[in-house]
Amino acid sequence: MPATTHPTPETASFNVEALRADFPALAQDVYEDTPLAYLDNAATSQKPTPVIERLDRFYRDENSNVHRGVHRLSQDATEEYEEARKSLARFLNAPDPDQIIFTRGTTEGLNLVSSTFGRMAVEEGDEILLTEMEHHSNIVPWQMLAEQVGASIEVLPVTDRGELRMDLLPGMLTDDTALMAISHVSNTLGTINPMEDIIDVAHAEDVPVVVDGAQSAPHLPVDVQALDADFFVFSGHKMFGPTGIGVCFGKREHLEAMPPYQGGGDMIDRVSFEETTYDDLPHKFEAGTPNIADAIGLGTAAEYIMDLDWDAVQAHEEAVLEYATEQLEAVEGVRIVGTAPDKTSVLSFVFDDIHPYDAGTVLDREGVAVRTGHHCTQPLLERYGLPGTIRASFAAYNTREDVDHLIDGLQKVRHMFG
Repeated sequence: MPATTHPTPETASFNVEALRADFPALAQDVYEDTPLAYLDNAATSQKPTPVIERLDRFYRDENSNVHRGVHRLSQDATEEYEEARKSLARFLNAPDPDQIIFTRGTTEGLNLVSSTFGRMAVEEGDEILLTEMEHHSNIVPWQMLAEQVGASIEVLPVTDRGELRMDLLPGMLTDDTALMAISHVSNTLGTINPMEDIIDVAHAEDVPVVVDGAQSAPHLPVDVQALDADFFVFSGHKMFGPTGIGVCFGKREHLEAMPPYQGGGDMIDRVSFEETTYDDLPHKFEAGTPNIADAIGLGTAAEYIMDLDWDAVQAHEEAVLEYATEQLEAVEGVRIVGTAPDKTSVLSFVFDDIHPYDAGTVLDREGVAVRTGHHCTQPLLERYGLPGTIRASFAAYNTREDVDHLIDGLQKVRHMFG
């Protein structure tokens, strides 16, 4: 969590240059003699050499389908796939690796929960409580469910600074509230929500909580047992892992009671034309050939992160964010969107008189990779009266030099359009 004082990257017990050396993409020039300053980590992170090499080794030497083969390659692939599940369980401090379900990412994890647990928990006339800062992936599946069963969506608002109206939460948890779905960290504002407090309040009213951890898993130590989250979902590609792979953690009692999400091979116990019985956890929710290589790659990414000095990494990220905030506030005509005191790794901002897409295009030619647009949070930006923002988002490998590169680019934007 953000501290009241922040050591600088130079004084923190963290060697950022050694870390950067693990990420080959960071060393490239994106245009002739234009080095890359990669500040689009909330969209996806770059990948370290251990993850890249692990994927290469699997496809070169170990490629085989899992769970169904008696030959050596299949047995080895199965062992590595299940070892990756164990790594992810340690990463989340999950009680049992069987509670780790591999998905395609946060989006599929949320759809899995809404299509199975949601169908069990939500009935006609019920309410699903979301927040104003949710990503579309944590809005649309619940809207679809509400439409199908005749439920309604309620929305906990945010303040001008980008904090949840926690004072309103107890009153919004009514007898009709069937579940709550909430992001741990806002992908647009960077706000860190007080998740343990939220879950405690919800559970006091017997309301289960689904946590979107897409932006927290890369930056905060996550302990699902301490959080007491009913479900926690995240994507691998935002935490140094491959694309197309993620995790859905669920409490055992929920997962065992839920019906399968998809039907097919590998999720069955026995099939006949009269009846099918399903396999135990976690296989009940992993129909068909899974994304074996990328699951193994995600396990490698989790081990890579767990091998870092987490306190030093957090201190470094906080120092870079603080420095970027100070520098950005000095740029003429720039306004930061999202100024909550508890933030991590995201700076969204707008020019008063320059469209975000125009600014992003100029920054690209300067080698600065940022994201422009609504960031899949259209309701949130409508609340602020904005069509979009420029978003710079940081990872452990970013430096003050990356921030300086961004600020120099923004000064050029200001000069070109001023």
